[in-house]
Amino acid sequence: MSRDLSMQTSEVLRDALDQLSDAAEVLGLSEGMAAGLAHPRREVTVSVPLRRDDGSVEVLTGHRVQHNLTRGPAKGGVRFSADVTLEEVRALAMWMTWKCALVDVPYGGGKGGVRLDPKLYSRAELERVTRRYTSEIAPLLGPERDIPAPDLGTDEQVMAWMMDTYSTGVGHTALGVVTGKPLALGGSLGRATATSRGVTHVALAALASRGVQVRGSRSAVQGFGKVGRYTARFLAEAGSRVVAVSDQYGAVVDWNGLDVPGLEAHVDATGSVVGYGRSEPLDRADDLLVLPVDLLVPAAVEAVITEDNADRVLARVVVEGANGPTTREADRILADRDVLVVPDILANAGGVVVSYFEWVQANQAFWWTETEVEDRLAARMTVAWERTAALAQSRDLSLRGAATALAVGAVAEAHQLRGLYP
Repeated sequence: MSRDLSMQTSEVLRDALDQLSDAAEVLGLSEGMAAGLAHPRREVTVSVPLRRDDGSVEVLTGHRVQHNLTRGPAKGGVRFSADVTLEEVRALAMWMTWKCALVDVPYGGGKGGVRLDPKLYSRAELERVTRRYTSEIAPLLGPERDIPAPDLGTDEQVMAWMMDTYSTGVGHTALGVVTGKPLALGGSLGRATATSRGVTHVALAALASRGVQVRGSRSAVQGFGKVGRYTARFLAEAGSRVVAVSDQYGAVVDWNGLDVPGLEAHVDATGSVVGYGRSEPLDRADDLLVLPVDLLVPAAVEAVITEDNADRVLARVVVEGANGPTTREADRILADRDVLVVPDILANAGGVVVSYFEWVQANQAFWWTETEVEDRLAARMTVAWERTAALAQSRDLSLRGAATALAVGAVAEAHQLRGLYP
């Protein structure tokens, strides 16, 4: 999908600010309070010089934004992507603040990233990028200050490098400085699939709210990475027919339902969903968004459902596995067409919930079983869904409006209780 980066990131930040403005109006917040919540608490842009494997030096740009620290340390992912900009990171950090508050996790929102395409760099080069970026933002980091996690283009190995770099700098092993780590370094059971588990929990609840039986329903999942892959697996296990999936290379469809385990094996062998033998290709990967399905899960990148295609979305329920996949104008169009949209700050909050569990375990050096993690995740997601759905119904709000109002209200209350210093 071709995108104008400057327009794209500006639109993402504008959507985030507009959502905050709507919530402030619903809550009756003062102008000063709303302004305080709109501005990041702290942000830094750093140069990340990299010595390439051929001996040449390239200077990359990295960012880290701490949107809000009122309810606890900043929490949010680090992405390696050619599309990273400061405006995008600001928007994502703000959404993390609301996400943490909505699921009652004692964090504020943070986000970071380095502008590079990780596919164009060797493993050794990515390690050097990670370590230099970590050292540059290290004054902001710490188990009680700012706790990064994996995001687009990063994984548990990147988190291990970040943890080691930070720990070397402070002179002791700090397991709680990042989450999403390997199990051998204090990671949590259930963390790798947590976001997808959370997406599935709320997707099933949303389908039920619309009177759709899960067994036999049709689902389409955009993206087959960390979130989309396991979401497709869990939906299929729940009885939904996953009829279409896509990745950055293309999309495949099988109206009888894809064999998700077989598709996973194909992706492991080839690196893409394209060419899976028991399916048909879609002419355009974006056509997946407008297929006649019950459930659509956009689990790739921001702003894929826009005013240009929202009127053609045929799904009854859209569950946002990615951050910000639906633009503000598209939201209005979908609402007018009675398409239920479960917003990102609710739908994909499972990742930060289990990141919190990992942080708690690391700080206590006491580890939970996978069943304990998943049971506690299910409980958090269920409560968040029920609270959001109840407010939406009682105040005649969209789920996004209700979720944002609940989250913004929690942060505003904490601000008021702490007071303004000095």
